[in-house]
Amino acid sequence: MVKFIFTFDMDSYAISRIDLPVIRSHGWQVRLRRQGRQFSKFFSDGKYGGIESALRIARAYRDELLAKLPEPERAGAEGKLTRRNVSGVVGVSRIVIKSRTSRYEFWQATWSSGPGVRRRMKFSVRRYGEERAFELACVARKRGERK
Repeated sequence: MVKFIFTFDMDSYAISRIDLPVIRSHGWQVRLRRQGRQFSKFFSDGKYGGIESALRIARAYRDELLAKLPEPERAGAEGKLTRRNVSGVVGVSRIVIKSRTSRYEFWQATWSSGPGVRRRMKFSVRRYGEERAFELACVARKRGERK
């Protein structure tokens, strides 16, 4: 049986507990990615003096890495344009559907309303105009996130 425990507080940021009883491997994994480069190191309970001691050493290693590495770049952050996000707003995209005889353009808001559930709303550029359709999609996205 493989057992992974993931926690999300700052004390355990970039640190995961890994227990693999079948191969008698127990310890803490530090993993960070910066500028496309992966930094990873495993701190075994046996080698580093037990669960608590291995965790303390893993945190120290992680803190040392964070101090010397640059801040992560967030491609999906609000306001940042990328090849995958031309609106600058996460969850809001401009869609163009072409057929032989017509062209339909709209701004679409997409969000998750629960695990495995995706919701979306579309706002026609022809009906609302470019700017208003975009604004409506942004509002819909924010409202959808709050629910």
